Amino acid sequence: MVLANPWMLLAVVGALLLAIALGVLLGLRGGRGAAASGVPVSRAERIRTLPAFRRAVRRRQAALAGVVALGVLAVVLGGVVAARPIAQRTVQPVSTNRDIMLCLDVSGSMTDVDKEIASIFDRLANGFKGERIGLTIFNSSAVQVFPLTDDYSFIQEHLRSLMKGFDYTTEVPEQWVGTMNGVGASLIGDGLASCALRFDHADEQRARSIILATDNELNGSPIVSLKEAADYAASKKIRIYTINPVVGVDVPNSTDLAAAATTTGGKAYALRETTTVGDIIDEVQKQEASQLKGQSTVIWADVPQLGIAALLVIALGFVVLLWRVRL
Repeated sequence: MVLANPWMLLAVVGALLLAIALGVLLGLRGGRGAAASGVPVSRAERIRTLPAFRRAVRRRQAALAGVVALGVLAVVLGGVVAARPIAQRTVQPVSTNRDIMLCLDVSGSMTDVDKEIASIFDRLANGFKGERIGLTIFNSSAVQVFPLTDDYSFIQEHLRSLMKGFDYTTEVPEQWVGTMNGVGASLIGDGLASCALRFDHADEQRARSIILATDNELNGSPIVSLKEAADYAASKKIRIYTINPVVGVDVPNSTDLAAAATTTGGKAYALRETTTVGDIIDEVQKQEASQLKGQSTVIWADVPQLGIAALLVIALGFVVLLWRVRL
């Protein structure tokens, strides 16, 4: 414990010493005046020798000494409280949640449905409570729109900004920036692998999920196939939930996409199923939430409680002694 304003204590002690010095000086001057104007009392020395008188004098002297000591101690403690005693405390926030990476294919074949999927992602974000959510988009290359975070206003701001890009009212839509730097298009395996690599705290066992929205229409030669990316996610205990806009239209691609989800313990969903959002939320929340420790922060907090309690006790004793000696 330290004092935030030590000069307050020094000022109080200085004032106390000055008061004591003035009191002693006035007492000495008053004592000489009283001796000069005193009235002689016959046989007073015999009264002073009586045991009862001596005991009474000693009790009064002790009480007066106690009054002075308690008064001095109370003033000093008051100075300590006024100087603001503070103590250092280390706080490490702990959040209990799950990690969810939204993974969106923004290739040409998804143009007609991307805005709808982005709105589904927005509804998913509204349905989760306290989970950390991130977003990665991909075509021939992947771009992280925002990392894992539990700041839901931040998440919604970026999701709605992305939805505006799908209106194609700007010269360069947001989803084109950085997602067409590779050879080919719609490299599903590379995009999924990139999403799987976006999870932090790799050394900790956490509930991790990827919600992958794609039609699985590959157009190029990816570094990693869809199966290899799914196997990698499974090895990291990351579950994949897929949202497929071509269920019932492109059976082979849909089958491969469902197999990738099943490999990791996840599930495949159609884009326009009425229960897609609710089912995905339920499936993710079935996983046990894990604790994540935040960055430690050192804070200084006022700790006047002990000083105030001691001051109250001493002040009470001071008042009782004053009453006893009739001052």
